[in-house]
Amino acid sequence: MSDREPASRGWVVARCAAAALLTCCLAQAQAAAPLLKTQAPGYYRQMVGDIEVTALSDGTAMLPVKDLLVNASPEEITHLLARAYLASPLETSINAFLINTGTKLVLIDTGTGGAMGPTTGKLLGNLRAAGYAPEQVDEIYITHMHGDHIGGLSSGDKPNFPNAIVRASKAEADYWLDPAHLASAAAEAKGGFQTAQAAFAPYVKAGKLKSFDADGELVPGISSVDTHGHTPGHASYLVASKGSQLLVLGDLIHVGAVQFARPSVAMKFDSDTTVATAARIKTFDAAAKGGYWVAASHLSFPAIGHIRAEKSGYTWLPANYSLPH
Repeated sequence: MSDREPASRGWVVARCAAAALLTCCLAQAQAAAPLLKTQAPGYYRQMVGDIEVTALSDGTAMLPVKDLLVNASPEEITHLLARAYLASPLETSINAFLINTGTKLVLIDTGTGGAMGPTTGKLLGNLRAAGYAPEQVDEIYITHMHGDHIGGLSSGDKPNFPNAIVRASKAEADYWLDPAHLASAAAEAKGGFQTAQAAFAPYVKAGKLKSFDADGELVPGISSVDTHGHTPGHASYLVASKGSQLLVLGDLIHVGAVQFARPSVAMKFDSDTTVATAARIKTFDAAAKGGYWVAASHLSFPAIGHIRAEKSGYTWLPANYSLPH
């Protein structure tokens, strides 16, 4: 045996140990999968008689609700949020609803178009994930013309739904789309008018904006319901088929953890908080007595459920998860 053999043998042992350590480290690295931080596509289907309703998520936005809610103290708002394990700022859903009557495909509201940050603007992607294309939408019904409900109508001067007729109440259209109202608005309010007029411009130019004057059926199975107060022409939409009903509430409610328990609590940006509160209570009473489905723009997605009256206020009963059948 040579004098060098022991050193060579030690070198081989060291190399083997290093290789084993490297293999172990690689195995651990492969086993520790990276965090994905994504959700499944944001759509959920609910049958109303023979009509299919698909809730579509446009995403979520953080809202400082303690600063936006009125007719309650900050302490009461904090307490009601805490009962639901929530806090302000509140991650708030932005929802739209696609109604397939069998003869018409109708979209109720269009989300933000991404105007409220990178966690919003998901509606078109979720519409496609749900199996539909924007070109298939026949009509769009707008609850009201705040930016988080109309921002998805257009991209620049191009309509996102090129074959759709857009419907809104005449009172809402007359208020937001009149250039004179933009000109006379206070500086801090002009942005809302500018957003509405830009979003609707491609449809107005193409003659595809059709307002309605009063409550009534717009297409078989879907009717408008006047619920103004949050804005001058805010409308809700009733879907009805084979004795089953679902009312899309729009912005009659923003913060379920607070406003079901205390329906007198309103939002600072209601155009008339007194009228908006009266519309909310009237609508909640009717839904509780009628036992029909309701859907809302800002309750936690998919925001479909029932309302039950309590001794004081109401309780929200989310839909039991169901597969289509």
